[in-house]
Amino acid sequence: MYQPDFPPVPFRLGLYPVVDSVQWIERLLDAGVRTLQLRIKDRRDEEVEADVVAAIALGRRYNARLFINDYWRLAIKHQAYGVHLGQEDLQATDLNAIRAAGLRLGVSTHDDMEIDVALAARPSYIALGHVFPTQTKQMPSAPQGLEQLARHVERLADYPTVAIGGVSLARAPAVIANGCRQYRRRQRHYSSRRLAFGNGTVAGNCRSWR
Repeated sequence: MYQPDFPPVPFRLGLYPVVDSVQWIERLLDAGVRTLQLRIKDRRDEEVEADVVAAIALGRRYNARLFINDYWRLAIKHQAYGVHLGQEDLQATDLNAIRAAGLRLGVSTHDDMEIDVALAARPSYIALGHVFPTQTKQMPSAPQGLEQLARHVERLADYPTVAIGGVSLARAPAVIANGCRQYRRRQRHYSSRRLAFGNGTVAGNCRSWR
């Protein structure tokens, strides 16, 4: 049963891009995206604070769900919509502080053991991946594929989930079909770092995803 220790998220978040710049945050918001994540890696808090502040301000202006990856102290300080954490960050993060600040929490998982860890934290949503091979991030594990994705979606029942990793526009129907009957019924959602924008406009390609 979906009873998170953090504020809940809607079951239908829609397209959920993960990007590394404020410029992309603004372009995607202009294109109509309303759930997205700022993911800047391997920099000190003071080096990314201005970007975090700007991204959160844009999220508020567009009434969007803006998640900050990893930089939970800055997310609390500037009141982001939510924080997204990988497994390696859970132990080093003050989850009580995130909860007390009223921020949503998303957690990445790659197998059943990591799903157990995520469920113990009772986050707002759980990310399942990586589904397909991806070149946007070095992954220590093999892609779980569609069959494993469907099994995890079934296990999590009514818990909000996000399918991540190598999800292109061409692959999206298969992702939907394998969380798929359940995806539609339970209003699940998926994300992609690259968005498979190709040569089209940002707005046009976002419409294709939706």
